[in-house]
Amino acid sequence: MCGVCGCSSHDGHAQNAQYHEHQHKHSTIELHAVELDILAKNNAYAAENRRRFEKNGIVAFNFLSSPGAGKTTLLVKTLAALKARLSVAVIEGDQETSIDAHRIKAVGIPAVQINTGRGCHLDAHMVGHALDEIPLEPGGMLFIENVGNLVCPATFDLGEHQKIAILSVTEGDDKPLKYPDTFAAASTLIVSKSDLLPHVDFDVDRCIENARSINPDIGVFTLSSRSGEGMETWLGWLENYARRTSANTEIATHA
Repeated sequence: MCGVCGCSSHDGHAQNAQYHEHQHKHSTIELHAVELDILAKNNAYAAENRRRFEKNGIVAFNFLSSPGAGKTTLLVKTLAALKARLSVAVIEGDQETSIDAHRIKAVGIPAVQINTGRGCHLDAHMVGHALDEIPLEPGGMLFIENVGNLVCPATFDLGEHQKIAILSVTEGDDKPLKYPDTFAAASTLIVSKSDLLPHVDFDVDRCIENARSINPDIGVFTLSSRSGEGMETWLGWLENYARRTSANTEIATHA
């Protein structure tokens, strides 16, 4: 797990190599203690992010997928459809470059890029700093595009309302079984690139069955950002979820 190698440390990524060179000197118990300490610190930052979201009525989604599943393309199409009706913003996570953040900004949406270097996921501390730079109005919607990885991001709470797993039809319908932590942590699964189904060996029903064998309550959307199939259903769900969440936050605030 990435927590053991220290990639979520805020003291700099240079520590990663040093830790790897010496990790054979540490017992399993010591490594587990390091892991728990990192996660505990992350959870404290996540709780603070969550308080900020609730105070401002912001709904936050954390997108998880392997590289190339179509996260950014889905975001671009989603943001273009929502921006006239909602205040929306994006936190982009990648090891290097600002390519995806530039794609988001080209739609007229504020985006903050986080480069993790050798780190394989975003953590709550990084997201908290990015929030200071985002001009998101109260009642808005925040999308966090995590680093492309189906393992480590599932472990780190960012304070989001939902983790959303994106799995493209080009990847294989057995991915939920191979990477169960992501699909167990996600509240929603998006089967993306459905326009390619005639050209690939991917069984959507089997994929959903596999995902629900890990997480029986996971919601599922099958869609194509390119053809538009399923996008209206997805957009409607986002807006309804945001309304319900904001209403519940107002009730809790005034209780």
